[in-house]
Amino acid sequence: MPYETISELPDSVRDNLPEHAQDIYKEAYNSAWEQYAEPEDRRGEAGREETAHRVAWAAVKESYEKDAEGRWREQD
Repeated sequence: MPYETISELPDSVRDNLPEHAQDIYKEAYNSAWEQYAEPEDRRGEAGREETAHRVAWAAVKESYEKDAEGRWREQD
């Protein structure tokens, strides 16, 4: 189900990503939730929620990366 606020995101997202990255995640997730509503729009047997989470993480990784300590930071 789509997220209205970043406070609704899973703990794994809120506890690890900076606030701006959480915003990216939320927007990408919600967009993918709508875009991949039909099973034929998804790859393989992936469910709607799984697909939306994959898209959201991919969107975050376009702007953020983990540093040497494993913390997420904006890419240079």
